[in-house]
Amino acid sequence: MRKALIALVWGVLLIVESNSYAAPADPIVSRSETDQFLGIETIRLWPGKAPGAVGNSTADIPTLTIFKPSDRTNGTAVIVAPGGSYMGLAANHEGRQVADWFAARGITAFVLRYRLGPSYPLPTPLLDAQRAIRTVRARAADFDLDPNRIGMLGFSAGGHLTASAGTMHHEASANATDPIDRVSDRPDFLVLGYPALLMLRPETQGRLRYCDLMKMTHDCTREYMDRFSPELHVNARTPPTFLFHTTDDGLVPASDSVVFYSALMKAGVPAELHIFEHGHHGVGFGNGDVALGAWPALLDTWLRGRGLFAPNPNPKPAP
Repeated sequence: MRKALIALVWGVLLIVESNSYAAPADPIVSRSETDQFLGIETIRLWPGKAPGAVGNSTADIPTLTIFKPSDRTNGTAVIVAPGGSYMGLAANHEGRQVADWFAARGITAFVLRYRLGPSYPLPTPLLDAQRAIRTVRARAADFDLDPNRIGMLGFSAGGHLTASAGTMHHEASANATDPIDRVSDRPDFLVLGYPALLMLRPETQGRLRYCDLMKMTHDCTREYMDRFSPELHVNARTPPTFLFHTTDDGLVPASDSVVFYSALMKAGVPAELHIFEHGHHGVGFGNGDVALGAWPALLDTWLRGRGLFAPNPNPKPAP
């Protein structure tokens, strides 16, 4: 009965949170696609097939869609990871709308389409996130960015992915063959919206909530669960973090954020946590709710306080 109830909850999560895309059997997309009318460009994270790709459809090709400020960028960038239970992507209210908010404030936003579903369980989504951070940092000059001001934001499962990227990062590898791999994949700041941080912990029925969803049979060990539990990997090198949750989130409890915040405090990492009384899961930037509409303003203040709206110290020369 308990397993059936939890499975039902996760089914609801897929409906509420995710504007899930199908996996059409379309040919492999070009390395870069640009919408001249809207000024939006989408780039692939790897020029050919991504490592471990099982097909050539859209779902097999991780990408970044770039939302540039209408005026000159201030040099800060954020990679946005929409949620969707690692089964789909809520690309509108947890992707495009968020990217527009940042772009309006001079921050260049990159919406990440990462691989997911039973074909791509963890660590594949994390591999895509790490590659995304490295890509933006390695091409900072091309995008007129400060390579030391590249953050990541994620909601729900995207929050789990973002926290994983922030706690399981790698330093630069100067001798790497691929120039993208010669820079670090550590984000400089994290923003987590109602993140599903404990989704792989046994005490939250991790096997049912993730491993069974991914149709994993023999690989869902305690070692695997610990490996992808971000709160276990927090240390002094974890980036400064802003967290937002709601008390009556019926799908991901606010305690997920509290546990992670406590780990940040123990490690001496600068952090800010806001828990609102009311708000359903998947609200994005507030979804018109008067109270929840305040959290983007709180984020704005936090970003400004960290100097992330300051002008780029090494701007690209004007043409």
